[in-house]
Amino acid sequence: MQLVNTSRDNLLKPLQVVNGIVERRHTLPILANLLFKKSGEKVSFVSTDIEIQITTNASFGVGSEDVTTTVAARKLLDILRALPEGPVSLNLKDNRMVVQSGKSRFSLRTLSATEFPVMQSVGEVTAAWKMSQKSFRQLISQVHFSMAQQDIRYYLNGMLLVVDGKEVVAVATDGHRLAFSQVEPAEAPSGSGQRQEIIIPRKTILECQHLLEDSDESLEIGVSANQVKFAFGDIELISKLVEGKFPDFQRVIPKGQKNSLIVGREVLQAALQRAAILTTDKFKGVRFSLSPNRITVQSTNAEQEEAQEEIETEYGGDAVEIGFNVSYLLDVLANLKSEKVQISLGDANSSAVITLPGSESFKYVVMPMRI
Repeated sequence: MQLVNTSRDNLLKPLQVVNGIVERRHTLPILANLLFKKSGEKVSFVSTDIEIQITTNASFGVGSEDVTTTVAARKLLDILRALPEGPVSLNLKDNRMVVQSGKSRFSLRTLSATEFPVMQSVGEVTAAWKMSQKSFRQLISQVHFSMAQQDIRYYLNGMLLVVDGKEVVAVATDGHRLAFSQVEPAEAPSGSGQRQEIIIPRKTILECQHLLEDSDESLEIGVSANQVKFAFGDIELISKLVEGKFPDFQRVIPKGQKNSLIVGREVLQAALQRAAILTTDKFKGVRFSLSPNRITVQSTNAEQEEAQEEIETEYGGDAVEIGFNVSYLLDVLANLKSEKVQISLGDANSSAVITLPGSESFKYVVMPMRI
């Protein structure tokens, strides 16, 4: 029975979308498969890892029959990538999915769709709003690098999303640095009207960053007690939320620091990249020395090699010497798009804050290190 007849590229697009979350090694063999559903010409592909589910729809089904089955996600994607451009058909024959293109033919084992653990949208939607894909992508791109990885404090292995009145705020921290970004969506969030805080898992945030486009196309976000749902284009992504209480980020952000300077983002980034060459993998420290109209960046390593960079900038504050993990500074500079950044400091023992000049929408707090 023929299921699909379309071009290779048409079929590749939805498969690439759902393949991102498919685990290579899993205790449940069915999770290595994707769910294939056909109803007339409408075709849906679904993948899940139990925590996240991605569904995408297309219109290239053949015949009026309704068919539901599952097939190995990676194998199907790898086969299509390896085929030359041209028409491709998917057929179902004796519990096998047959992929045909020109003189190439592949027969893949299928597993029953009844075993596939489909996630349902559960619970009452407590907040829902629309914003552009570009706007949400920018929001998460300014904080995602500060999320913890496999931290024992599991609530740090994700991004805090706060819905408060008209504002949507994203916060991430790994205990050494914290990134804060806020945006006002085109449509104010509907729901209870009360402040809501949810923690979205790291994997979900990275997948959103990968799938969302830098466009003004609409993104719909819906939040319930233990899930968040993103719908955009032909894609729907449902994710479980991380349980736990996120730290009070407002207390972490220093206020009223007396020393402040504005510097070109690319100039500072290039100087730090050069200084980082002579740091060691274990100890990524660089020393910042602030003096009138100048920043000096220095690094040394176990072989007593050293690098020094001088940047001219308008600065009339105190002379300050402070150490930082250079990776934390490079992370933030690589993910900002502004021409200049503002750095505010207290003394050598207090955290520094990086912001965008004249804007309150972004803050990055980085703790000092002893050098």
